[in-house]
Amino acid sequence: MKNTLKRLVPVLCTGVLIASGCAKQQTVKADQAVAPSATTQAAPAPTQAPTPAQQAAPATTALPSSTIKADSIQSQPAPLTKNEAALAGALEKIYFDFDSDVLSDAARKTLTENYAKLKAMPNVKIRIEGNCDERGSDEYNLALSERRAQSAMKYLVSLGIPASRLSTIGYGEEKPAVAGHDEAAWAKNRRDEFSINK
Repeated sequence: MKNTLKRLVPVLCTGVLIASGCAKQQTVKADQAVAPSATTQAAPAPTQAPTPAQQAAPATTALPSSTIKADSIQSQPAPLTKNEAALAGALEKIYFDFDSDVLSDAARKTLTENYAKLKAMPNVKIRIEGNCDERGSDEYNLALSERRAQSAMKYLVSLGIPASRLSTIGYGEEKPAVAGHDEAAWAKNRRDEFSINK
């Protein structure tokens, strides 16, 4: 019985491989001979032994420039104009209390100042980036940071900035402004930042 099983196992394994396509045989077409053109019928170069430098150099092939598609080249965002860069630097961060997305009086005052700067450049779009300190789970902090960004967006919309000019993203604790594990560092990390959205 054991000898019969020993003989059947390789046969069964081979059958499974063939059935699953792992050992599938395919026919390969032979290359057809192509008559050389008049431009390629140059005299053959004399054969020389490669120099040691040629032997050490790896073979490289260059792709013709026509094979590179323009779609494959990623476009870089346009650099900020002088005015946009000045605006991006002028927009102040706002800060939040622990485990809160409620705007403080200081945050509302800062947002009002940011509103005046945004009103002066009506074509600029802004991304509001919410952030948290390191305490709490990743999932909780991502949700909290998004709520913080949404709070700032709602306030700016209530002041008169069109919602179409604003977008939000929550980074959770992934982008701390200050390294540290104390209240001073945590207070700086519970914030919203404002950037130009090209």
